[in-house]
Amino acid sequence: MAVLGSTNRGVRDSGPSGWLAVPALVFFLAFAVIPLIGVVFLSFTSWNGLGEIKLQGLASWTTVLTDPVTGNALVVTAKVMFFSFIVQAPVSLLLGVFTAGGQKYRAALAVLYFLPLLLSSAAVAIAFKALLDPNFGLGPGFNLPILAQDWLGNSDLVLFVVVFVIAWQFVPFHTLIYQGGVRQIPASLYEAAEIDGAGRLRQFWDITLPQLKYTIITSSTLMVVGSLAYFDLIFVLTGGGPGYSTRLLPLHMYLTGFKANDMGAASALGVMLIVIGLGLALLLQRLGGKNRNASQLEGA
Repeated sequence: MAVLGSTNRGVRDSGPSGWLAVPALVFFLAFAVIPLIGVVFLSFTSWNGLGEIKLQGLASWTTVLTDPVTGNALVVTAKVMFFSFIVQAPVSLLLGVFTAGGQKYRAALAVLYFLPLLLSSAAVAIAFKALLDPNFGLGPGFNLPILAQDWLGNSDLVLFVVVFVIAWQFVPFHTLIYQGGVRQIPASLYEAAEIDGAGRLRQFWDITLPQLKYTIITSSTLMVVGSLAYFDLIFVLTGGGPGYSTRLLPLHMYLTGFKANDMGAASALGVMLIVIGLGLALLLQRLGGKNRNASQLEGA
């Protein structure tokens, strides 16, 4: 019996077999690591996508880094990232707190809020492109001059239109994240605050926000890093125009590779995207502290 007990204890202490991770590791190597190595290799070559691949050292990198279009793409990407975050973050947080309530009308509104999640980015872009058309869109249809502007053809307005469309599509996703985080906060914290005479606003600042620390870090990481992946929506909505007003880095990479037939430079841009994304993700995760994997329910 003693031998059997010690054997069972050894099995329990050892935990799940490491072999269970092999399938996931194989997929990760096949679809992440190997393609990444290929992209890094291509960034040091000259290739038009069809002919012979020729090594040319840092020529592609020099071309990319000295190209003013690349600098403009970085600036536009940073602007979209910044404005998208300052719009999405507070709206998602407030909607998440609101929809986390137990009232039935809030559940009904939550269903309406989440409808954009069912639509593809291309479909959203096509719909907004039609709605904002200065000749056949909402403005002429309802005889509203303020909506009859050339929203997508005005370089001073188009960036903010893009940010609005991005927020319309992705706010529901982050609202869902915050809704789940709020529902994990123990009700006893709010009950104790009410006994102490704290109002709704005080409870929000002193309980809800601190308890959502790690949820905010996660959502913010997805918002910021996700800004580096906006391609299909902007490609369909504006095509990067007018001029270079909405030519983000991922769109610039696509146009360089498949329109200009310069896969070496496009690969260099892809490596830049990866490095920037990893850097931003690590920076935001560091804001969560050393123990960022701990439960958000501190003091519960």
